[in-house]
Amino acid sequence: MIAELGHFALTLALAVALVQTVMPLIGAWKGWPGWMAVADPAATTQFLLVGFAFAALTHAFVTSDFSVALVVSNSHTLKPMIYKISGVWGNHEGSLLLWVLILALFGACASWFGGNLPPTLKARVIAVQGSIGVAFLMFMLFTSNPFDRMPLPPMDGQDLNPLLQDPGLAFHPPFLYLGYVGLSMAFSFAVAALIEGRVDAAWGRWVRPWTLAAWVFLTIGIALGSWWAYYELGWGGFWFWDPVENASFMPWLIAAALLHSAIVVEKREALKSWTILLAILAFGFSLIGTFIVRSGIITSVHAFANDPERGVFILLIFAFFVGGALMLYAMRAGVMEAKGVFSTFSRESALVLNNVLLAVSAFVVFIGTIWPLVAEMLWDRKLSVGPPFFDAAFTPFVVALAMLLPLGASLPWKRAELGKAMRPLWGALALSVAGGALTFAVQTGQSALGPVGLALGLWVVLGAASDLWLRCGRGSIGQRLGRLTRLPRADWGKAVAHGGLGITIFAVAALTAWQVEDIRVVKPGDSFEVAGYDITLQGVREVQGPNYRSTMAEMRVRDGSRNFTLFPEKRIYPVAGMPTTEAAIDYGFLRDVYLVLGDPQADGGWAVRSYIKPFANWLWGGCIIMALGGFISLSDRRYRIAAGSRKAPQGVPAE
Repeated sequence: MIAELGHFALTLALAVALVQTVMPLIGAWKGWPGWMAVADPAATTQFLLVGFAFAALTHAFVTSDFSVALVVSNSHTLKPMIYKISGVWGNHEGSLLLWVLILALFGACASWFGGNLPPTLKARVIAVQGSIGVAFLMFMLFTSNPFDRMPLPPMDGQDLNPLLQDPGLAFHPPFLYLGYVGLSMAFSFAVAALIEGRVDAAWGRWVRPWTLAAWVFLTIGIALGSWWAYYELGWGGFWFWDPVENASFMPWLIAAALLHSAIVVEKREALKSWTILLAILAFGFSLIGTFIVRSGIITSVHAFANDPERGVFILLIFAFFVGGALMLYAMRAGVMEAKGVFSTFSRESALVLNNVLLAVSAFVVFIGTIWPLVAEMLWDRKLSVGPPFFDAAFTPFVVALAMLLPLGASLPWKRAELGKAMRPLWGALALSVAGGALTFAVQTGQSALGPVGLALGLWVVLGAASDLWLRCGRGSIGQRLGRLTRLPRADWGKAVAHGGLGITIFAVAALTAWQVEDIRVVKPGDSFEVAGYDITLQGVREVQGPNYRSTMAEMRVRDGSRNFTLFPEKRIYPVAGMPTTEAAIDYGFLRDVYLVLGDPQADGGWAVRSYIKPFANWLWGGCIIMALGGFISLSDRRYRIAAGSRKAPQGVPAE
């Protein structure tokens, strides 16, 4: 009965979403306040209905209701409770329901926290958000109903994919969807502004917090996915340029460009057309990611579905929204005329270059991701575009961006003198170059990538600190420290986020250049040495888990005077009939010891892979710091939607 109620709630949500789309748009066009006011209760009602449906599906998973087909194919009575809950979104239909729930949540948030928006703009934003809800609710109800019943319910389920039975995957999709779907708000603001015929500084202020929130959640989601791949898949890596990994990375890059471009709109009323285009593209890339994950055209451990018909439906959604938005964009070119002018050396120019680097890097990733599909369709050729291409093509953009960032953040608006802008940064530059040179001198026979990564990371971090210190003005150290504590949170957030990026750049370079890998066959009792660590295979035993059987190795590691034991495993999940590898990791501030148990050998030994991974935790630490910087900026009242600018409208309304 609860499943039927959930299905009925989704049907009602579709009807409400249609009302949310049509009535506010007509009301804004005709100037009817009553019709525009329908947007608020409709957005809230749609969220409550989809929330009830999601709760109904969660109830089916928690209670192991095997009369629901989705529960049968993705759950089992012996599965731990956390994975019963995460199984709700560990599949195509359930994850799509989570997608729609978050979409409805953002629409409701626009209603709850958009009190300072002009009534017509608010009505149009919520209506556009509702139209996206209509499309995805139709997609779900017509092709991916999560409440389909089984004619003859089985006694037990088929279990969830064992790779997804992990805490990292329990939290990774919700955060990722908050970022993916959050970019729909930037899209809705862009389309609403185009319909209204007004793109001004106030619009730049309003769109920024929504974009920033989506970017923060996307950062957390990508970092969680990277961490999961690192410890769960057992191959020792944190990023493989998998097509589905790229699907989340591309909108992250475009969203970062959109954030910086919106600053120029807000401060200087320039780059209006470019910012609107980025808002459309950011959501467009999110839809492309949805297509890649759910169409079956890509084989990946991350993929949810392999039904081409569903892929066609998503392509139709993409064509309607992105194609329609681009047509509207072309029609409204006249209302996006830039007002601010700036010289070649200015913060505006630096932000333009920042945008170009981010956007082009995103398209490089897009070409590398989609090219194998194009080659197969047009020339019937099987091509593989892997890490070597992406590393070679993408790295120069990261290097250029890191070199630009500290200087660009310090330049004044409109006009700048390069020598004067560099004056406070010479110390940071000297320390960065010295750090890289010292590292290069100390290391022997290794890649220059590590020292270059250290120098770039230091340059970004020290540049962010210098910019923060420069904002404290002149005076004694005590006076400047006092002003430092009173700086706007947005300034602190920018410095923290840029510092996190610098740490991440260094960590990626250090991991790539300095990790040590060892693969060998080891018998119980044997010892071997890897990069100064003495490792002994004490023994291998069978262990019974709650819903799996494990072959667990006990491996003692001696690091000078310190001894510790790690337990790498190979698990088999009998219900799913699928093996998994569980790496054993000793996490450290400066390095990780990473051990993987392989297959048994004919001579009684075991294949063992050992890695010493320097600065691995700095990678996820840098991502956390980037996200923290975003949260700090969001806490600045000037950038919350409730504190939107009350600037007088500019431009001529469309109607």
